[in-house]
Amino acid sequence: MDLKYVQTTCPYCGTGCSFNLVVKDGKVVGTQPYKRSPVNEGKVCPKGTYAHEFVNSPDRLTKPLIKKDGKFVEATWDEAYDLIAQKFKSYKPDEIACLSSARVSNEENYLLMKLARGVFKTRHIDHCARLCHASTVAGLAASFGSGAMTNSILDIAESKCVFVIGSNTFEQHPLIGRKIVQAKLNGAKIIVFDPRYTPTAKQADLYASFYSGTDVAVLNCLMGEIIRNGWEDKEWVSKRAKGYEELKATVTSDTYLPENVEKISGIAAADLKTAAEWIGTAESSALLYSMGITQHTVGVDNVKSTANLQMLTGNIGRRGGGVNALRGQNNVQGACDMGALPVVFTGYQKVIDEAVHKKFADAWGFPDGICEPKNGYEVTVMFNVLTDNPGELKAMYIMGENPMLSDPDLTHAEHALEQLEFLVVQDIFLTETAQHADVVLPATCYAEKEGTQTSTERRVQMWRKAQDPPGEAKVDWQIISEVAAAMGYADQFPYQSAEEIFNEIAALTPSYHGMNYERLNRPEALHWPCPTEDHPGTPILHIGKCSHPDGMGVMHPIEWKPPAEVPDDEYPYILTTGRCLWHWHTGSMTRRSATLDTEVPTGWIEINTEDAKELGIANKEMVRATSRRGTVDVPAKVTDEIKKGVMFMPFHFAECAANRLTNNALDPIAKIPEFKACAVKVEKITEA
Repeated sequence: MDLKYVQTTCPYCGTGCSFNLVVKDGKVVGTQPYKRSPVNEGKVCPKGTYAHEFVNSPDRLTKPLIKKDGKFVEATWDEAYDLIAQKFKSYKPDEIACLSSARVSNEENYLLMKLARGVFKTRHIDHCARLCHASTVAGLAASFGSGAMTNSILDIAESKCVFVIGSNTFEQHPLIGRKIVQAKLNGAKIIVFDPRYTPTAKQADLYASFYSGTDVAVLNCLMGEIIRNGWEDKEWVSKRAKGYEELKATVTSDTYLPENVEKISGIAAADLKTAAEWIGTAESSALLYSMGITQHTVGVDNVKSTANLQMLTGNIGRRGGGVNALRGQNNVQGACDMGALPVVFTGYQKVIDEAVHKKFADAWGFPDGICEPKNGYEVTVMFNVLTDNPGELKAMYIMGENPMLSDPDLTHAEHALEQLEFLVVQDIFLTETAQHADVVLPATCYAEKEGTQTSTERRVQMWRKAQDPPGEAKVDWQIISEVAAAMGYADQFPYQSAEEIFNEIAALTPSYHGMNYERLNRPEALHWPCPTEDHPGTPILHIGKCSHPDGMGVMHPIEWKPPAEVPDDEYPYILTTGRCLWHWHTGSMTRRSATLDTEVPTGWIEINTEDAKELGIANKEMVRATSRRGTVDVPAKVTDEIKKGVMFMPFHFAECAANRLTNNALDPIAKIPEFKACAVKVEKITEA
């Protein structure tokens, strides 16, 4: 028997935990702790514990598939590549769109971006960051000049006050939750505001439930109280911030007095005052948020408001402080860093900047140039264009994304995909999205390849190959290179290894410039920015100055606006959505992990006990939830642990898909949908 351990990085959330894959006779059969990681110190959550179970699932894709007469038939790689090349050559650049993936490596995201911009010549490339943290990238960039989490995960344990809003950290990022516990043991005050009394809320010294979509009012109220009591960091504000007087005028207005914000948010005025005092007087205060802040039509406003609060209290560039935007997927930070966005190349170098455009065109050496120096469509806009302007977009290449479960208003998403003339999906399973494809390409999971991913704290970490791919499946970067070769661009994709690709990334990307595999191949890895090979990396951003050219932070006065859709007589409840501990995003991996799927085999809708009584609904009863976009039959979970008037559904389950109900209304800047607030009604299902 051949038995070995292969250390790697978890493929689930953005925390970046490490563990060992147990490999027996060439196959991954289990996980074991890897105790040298500073992030998780050998501990993992349930998803990490069972991260081996989906790897050798019997329904892994093993051969290319081509759809003929509405049914998939197995094909050779050459047949698949020939068809893809023939089809994509027949379209104009602006008729093609690409979706990259927060699940694959940095190297593969970079190559798909290069394929889109260099081979297809299209400017339309995006990925699912649009659906989770596009607001963070836009909001923090406007505030600080950089759109990433400002502090490190380890740093949270040193905070004297931890304020969690819009994040169920203990279920979404359990090993970051561990740092909150460590902070509490070190004397920190823990504040959690959430519509639900989550496992995270149960750790709080101060918990308050509030209505989803009232975040700006709450944050403005806290800032107003801090200013009225003189708790602001006057030195930080005077030396490092612009826009203070305008912010002060907004947040100290009567609208945001605690007694008035109590009526808007549902948080008691006394609790708002206590939270303001704890945050304003703490030696250091860390703010943690996730998609509860970002997934709104005012997502960018919400993010800017978190930045305002942390600047006001001098908690930027300080240990134990920061705006800690917790990324939901293992490599959503890296996919953004790699330019899998419609407005930037790698490292957020703007597509419309002529010097940047020339830099990439020269480095890549395409004989016929690359895409125009113009911004492209966001994924949410792509899907609207497909339905609103049929024929404008005709072909799409999707790698490792599953919009048929992840996008809002799934009926609309399905209608959009049906408008395409030609769809290629590259994935490890025949997902709900892949079923709509004309060509399906069998790819590899994290356990079958080398590469890097970038965690929520900007830590660039290694994957290490533990087994060979199943059947004829290939590594994603190899597939992309071979598609490029079939299109006539073999010379521009000469790679023999992931390391060669990474070296090209580092050469073109200032924030990664000092990184290489030798430096990354150690337990602590490196945080970007890491501009030179002797640079230690940057766990905490904005020490001494922010990333704007003048070094200043920018405060933005923001007025609260309600969600795009609010309850009314017909749809009287607010629906919000999120994750649970045992599953991850669209479930394509966790629901093929027997242990995880046995633990939580289907979805539910949480209903407050009083609301359920008024509706005559019993716990575990099947009910019908309806919005203006669709209807879902789903088991009820009657509980006191959700605010009256608010309902919650997890979004992992195709058979009771929360996104049949959610609203496709978009933030005007980030183009992120309002997953976290829409109006619904819920009814007993009566027998016909």
